[in-house]
Amino acid sequence: MSDTPLPTPDLRCDPVKVGIVSISDRASSGTYEDKGLPALRDWLGQALLNPLTFEARLIPDEQALISETLIALADLGCSLILTTGGTGPALRDVTPEATLAVADKEMPGFGEQMRQISLRFVPTAILSRQVAVIRGQSLIINLPGQPKSIQETLGGLRNAEGQQMVDGIFAAVPYCIDLIGGPYMETRDAFCKAFRPKTAQRPARN
Repeated sequence: MSDTPLPTPDLRCDPVKVGIVSISDRASSGTYEDKGLPALRDWLGQALLNPLTFEARLIPDEQALISETLIALADLGCSLILTTGGTGPALRDVTPEATLAVADKEMPGFGEQMRQISLRFVPTAILSRQVAVIRGQSLIINLPGQPKSIQETLGGLRNAEGQQMVDGIFAAVPYCIDLIGGPYMETRDAFCKAFRPKTAQRPARN
């Protein structure tokens, strides 16, 4: 997570409402400071040119509450909803189940790519159960719980020279949002470059 101020959004871009949900029994009870929500705000603020409005929620690992929260955020018009935490095999980890319960469509490629990225760092990445789904016009993605892992899975991996080695999942997010009727999300390409087919790209601004 960066300590520097976030870049100024481009007001010519479509505004985007984003739901961010940190799921943790201990953080929601105040036992320790939540780091998931600040990490998500920081990364998205650096990645996107769009003016962003965040709907942030900090909740415990309760399956019914997670599902209710995701439904509420979709109903509020959040085109993108990112969760962090609760995706492992522990008894209290129920985020994937809660997410699948509200889905109209499952998008398995996101979870597959997140695990592939994480496996480059730790063999226990095979224990992660992140899923992604579509509900109405909202894309919902489960992310890992640690800020470093959030950055890696969203942005991918670069070599020592800064060249992209493995794409993060966010490269596919803006086009997915296009396909479900959401706003046109524009990335700061030096930070995270989105991919769209040429036929789906808007003309470059002067």
